[in-house]
Amino acid sequence: MEILSDLWLGLSVAITPINILFLMIGAFVGMVVGLIPGFGPTAGIAILLSLTFSLEPVTAVIMLAGIYYGSMYGGTITSIMINTPGESATVASTFDGYPLARNGRVGPALVMQAVASFVGGTIGVLLITLFAPYFAMAAGAFGSPEYFLVMVGGLLTLVMIMGDNKINGVISALIGLAISVVGVDVISGAQRFTFGEAELINGIYFLPVAIGLFGIGELFYSLYSGQHKKEKEEIIRLDDKKSFWPNAHDFVESKFTLLRGSFLGFVVGILPGAGATIASLMSYSLEKQVSKTPEKFGKGHMPGLVAPESANNAASSGAMIPLLTLGIPGSGATAVLLGAFLMWGLQPGPLLMEQEPEFAWGLIASMYLGNIILIAINIFAIPVFVKIMEVPYKLLVPVIMILCTIGTFSLHGSMIETWIMLVFGLIGFFMRLYGFSPAALVLALVLGPMAERSLRQSLLVSEGSFNIFVSRPISLALVIFIAVLIAYPIAKWIYRRIRRKGLN
Repeated sequence: MEILSDLWLGLSVAITPINILFLMIGAFVGMVVGLIPGFGPTAGIAILLSLTFSLEPVTAVIMLAGIYYGSMYGGTITSIMINTPGESATVASTFDGYPLARNGRVGPALVMQAVASFVGGTIGVLLITLFAPYFAMAAGAFGSPEYFLVMVGGLLTLVMIMGDNKINGVISALIGLAISVVGVDVISGAQRFTFGEAELINGIYFLPVAIGLFGIGELFYSLYSGQHKKEKEEIIRLDDKKSFWPNAHDFVESKFTLLRGSFLGFVVGILPGAGATIASLMSYSLEKQVSKTPEKFGKGHMPGLVAPESANNAASSGAMIPLLTLGIPGSGATAVLLGAFLMWGLQPGPLLMEQEPEFAWGLIASMYLGNIILIAINIFAIPVFVKIMEVPYKLLVPVIMILCTIGTFSLHGSMIETWIMLVFGLIGFFMRLYGFSPAALVLALVLGPMAERSLRQSLLVSEGSFNIFVSRPISLALVIFIAVLIAYPIAKWIYRRIRRKGLN
């Protein structure tokens, strides 16, 4: 009953006219951001964050959260219609989405992805409502050693899922940690790496870095890859009204897929570092394994589209649990959201739901409304988004550049921060070009000061002894988890070497 009363409090906050208005704006902007190949929620939130400073914190975060999960919806439209994922979480949607469109079923594919996104997002928010209070209660037992280890584990998880680019992931995270120590030492008060610049005393602000990496960097990479030269003739046109809607068979063969993808996506989304991209790929793989007709996948099979779509939207909901209850972001997008919370003086963690119930539950309740708004926009405004897709990329470039520059300068009126944004735009371009991880860098930059503070506090309490990390049950379990994360790829590499020598 307490959960119902908390949810009712959240709904009373979310359904105010101003919050609904900005939720709709955020959802629409998120879908548009999702349509721009290579961008996605992280870039959209980073670029537009500075425009929300005049809003109340709950209104601003509701809008930014709308951008976050709205881009999941929008990114799939390009996956289906031009075989180009709007962002990484919709890569798996191209596997069967584009073949469906090529087979003359673009309308049913677009509608079914909207339904799958709605079901996945709604189940995800329902599970947040049920489990977030219990996560917050469990997190109440965490002290500074546990917080430090959770942050280390989150960064390591992100690095471990980077496939063959683990070394690049580690380097990216180390760069982020190095940037995070610029400013004043949290214990002694001494200045570090400020080079006499007064504007660097408070450290390098995360937002210019995020805008540079995900906004300018993605823009440069898109120009380098020739995105501005591509014509729009390859867009597959919408079907006539008669064949626009899915048939009964589409729903029947996808009913269990919706549930499997939603629950799997939510569980994966909770894990720091995993995120919607991993969830969508895992869901597609699982669906293909349990299917009685796996040979249909990749040729335009509706469950092959529904599986990743339900999973990536449920994962985006699941990622809110560690963000709200632990203050641990699981992706670049939630790292920027965490930075937004901190800017408004809100500290995510086990006490957030107790101390700021209107904010926490207002955000959760808005996600129910956001999914309803998004399915309506996604189905009935598809022709509008098709027109947006026809806008030449070369016309979007100056608009994005202006938004990035104005957004950064308006933060503190600082030219140094504007130059930092441009420098990190170049760094972001080279990171994308050579397989490094901008998301790992931003995560490390946001988590760095908190991790350092937790580490220093732990060592002060223990008088410099590292035994504090293994003398408490929860911290010991986290140490074992981190040790397994580190040991597994090493053991796997050794096993492959031994097996290769045995075969030779």
